[in-house]
Amino acid sequence: MAVLRLRALVLAVCLVCFYAPASSASSGDFPRCLSASIPSELIFTQRSPSFASVLASSIRNPRLSTPGTVRPLCIVTPTNASHAQAAVLCGRRHGIRIRVRNGGHDYEGLSYRSVQPEAFAVVDLANLRSVRVNRAKATAWVDSGATVGELYHAVAKASGERLAFPAGLCPTIGVGGHFTGGGFGLLQRKYGIAVGHVIDAVLVDAHGSLLDKKAMGRDSFGIVLSWRVRLVPVPPKVTAFIVPVSVDDGAVDVLTTWQEVGPALLDDLFIRVIVQNGVATFQSQYLGTCDALLAVMRGRFPELRMNRSYCREMSWAETTPMDTSNKATSDYVRQPIGRGVWAEIFNWLARPNPGLMILGPYGGAISAVPEAATPFPHRGGVLYNIQWIRDLYAFMAPYVSKNPREAYFNYRDLDLGRNVVVGNVSSYEAGKVWGEKYFKGNYKRLALAKGKIDPDDYFRNEQSIPPLVPRS
Repeated sequence: MAVLRLRALVLAVCLVCFYAPASSASSGDFPRCLSASIPSELIFTQRSPSFASVLASSIRNPRLSTPGTVRPLCIVTPTNASHAQAAVLCGRRHGIRIRVRNGGHDYEGLSYRSVQPEAFAVVDLANLRSVRVNRAKATAWVDSGATVGELYHAVAKASGERLAFPAGLCPTIGVGGHFTGGGFGLLQRKYGIAVGHVIDAVLVDAHGSLLDKKAMGRDSFGIVLSWRVRLVPVPPKVTAFIVPVSVDDGAVDVLTTWQEVGPALLDDLFIRVIVQNGVATFQSQYLGTCDALLAVMRGRFPELRMNRSYCREMSWAETTPMDTSNKATSDYVRQPIGRGVWAEIFNWLARPNPGLMILGPYGGAISAVPEAATPFPHRGGVLYNIQWIRDLYAFMAPYVSKNPREAYFNYRDLDLGRNVVVGNVSSYEAGKVWGEKYFKGNYKRLALAKGKIDPDDYFRNEQSIPPLVPRS
């Protein structure tokens, strides 16, 4: 968040999770406390007829809703800020932690499930999904429960398809969780990532107070309810293409070339690759016409043999088709991977049910921002990001980033490590195992901010920032 320098804010909505197990008395008192401030139709206890359907409403991965999954005591679906404040105040009063759900895409499901037996409640922000666009100022206020697709549609409609917002490809992701981890997508090489365009926010902190930029200062942790974002200009029509290349047609060679060409192309051009079943599929968005794109491709990436038949001119908002519900892990590549290694990877991915690999190019605007400007540190020197199946993780170790081996926070992966609670506070040292993978050198700075704002670690989960309080 370079504009506000709210280094901790971008993590806030993901950090609200579990507390110590509640007693049976407090478990009963907690719903009664909620009912005193929140309309009953917005509270769903386990006895409510609609509890199961509300809980399942945004679960994207069926493996995280099995019968043995630890479920929340209740679900609160606020329609205004006071309801979220009441949930935090009641939770603190009765020893119940709160998990916050925006879109339900978290690969580990930490917004609505507990990995171990815990008493917790869920604040589901699905009812808070307003998008208010100010075309003249090229800004918008967007509630955390809105999806990325809803944000894109509202911005395109209000601006005559001349403004956009640089965020992810999946239209059903909730913006709150997406923004907190950075939020990269098709416009990242031209305009950077989502968090770099946040200019204000409204949140409920660990004490139930409602804060905006002026009130919260430089750093804060809490439940982010709404974000003010800066929009970016786009042409009324952009050009997309999808070019599949099989192994027999030279996919290994084309992909080996792409990993150096893709991050060095014009900032207006983004070409990612999906590798699956012996085919590398090159998917692109270009902020210009097909004619201009063809000229660039002939000069910079002729190996792809892209021609006019692959061009599709459309509005920018139409170029966000991807959705996913599988767990994956992530890596960052800083040195090109050799052709022989890619041949082995293609053989691996040709096995039955191997999953897929998604490669997203960096360079351009995403690399121009210093690592310390926001918690998202994967900037200069990164060629591309990889999202892939777990089975390849050990094999790829020699070919990806090292010391630390980097990972993307929005591809949450508990196999990288999890918090250890010591004296009811998450251990800073134990958190390094996963924290430095996601945040590199920013991990300590975030922990120091957490130590000032939330020293008793009220907002925590298995991979939340632990508080670090300097010794006097």
